Amino acid sequence: MTNSDSGVARTLATAGPPPEMAIFQLPTGTYETPAALAFQGGSFRDRRQFAATAVLVRHPEGDVLIDAGFGTQAEEHIRMLPSFRRSPHRLGSTVSDQLDAAGYDRSRLSGVILTHSHWDHVSGLDSLDVPILVTDEELRYADRNRGDRVFRRVAAGHDFRGYSFDGPAHLGFPASHDLHGDGSVVIVPAPGHTTGSVVVLVTVRPDQRFAFIGDLAWQLDGIARGAQRPLLMRLLADSDSAQVRQDLARVTALAQHMQIVPAHDARAYEGIPLLVPDAERRATGAVPSAL
Repeated sequence: MTNSDSGVARTLATAGPPPEMAIFQLPTGTYETPAALAFQGGSFRDRRQFAATAVLVRHPEGDVLIDAGFGTQAEEHIRMLPSFRRSPHRLGSTVSDQLDAAGYDRSRLSGVILTHSHWDHVSGLDSLDVPILVTDEELRYADRNRGDRVFRRVAAGHDFRGYSFDGPAHLGFPASHDLHGDGSVVIVPAPGHTTGSVVVLVTVRPDQRFAFIGDLAWQLDGIARGAQRPLLMRLLADSDSAQVRQDLARVTALAQHMQIVPAHDARAYEGIPLLVPDAERRATGAVPSAL
């Protein structure tokens, strides 16, 4: 084991997730993009279905969502984008509908952590009456971003719960914010895709850890190959491509310790269970999961 690996192992060991902690994926749809536009070395013949998936993290001190997926007004949100950003898409059930179908107790939900404010991560806020956990820097970015007005539309009327990176360096990142104080949900800055982008590190059990990296990479190929977006897409999509490259190296170094989840690669969510609707649990005789 290298000194770097042993340092990561010591940091990981400090997490103390409660036994009640659990995690679920809530896929809300997809849109189509050629692999050639997703990562360097991709092919135009390889059509990728980009996932729009939220994640529910259950914790006794308050559940949180990571991003919000597509919302009930997603079609309208797509029409608000510049024409070159509109892609063939398929809409599924919203996060709100999936929570209701599962019999989820909304009083448990304390907020939505945004990895960043782009439309395909926030559209579902249109049907979620919960606080938005976001940094001041990302709010400033969203206010300046004239090419994507969706966040300003869906965030209207929500409470904002700002946080700062008041914790120490963590797993190679220069600072951190420990949401519950037990190391189970730690947010670190990754300000390259947008100026306020973050990575959310979740420890469910010592042997079940995740890094939700937002759009640091769009597909797992970016992790496996260490491949950034093609130059044109870096110019169009990223605020600081050098910062993206640096943070991509940081999460790639963590891949042997945890499951790395680029927001738009459905393969990355494998092993994270879906929320099971009440009707399905009753039909199969499954024991309710105290949602």
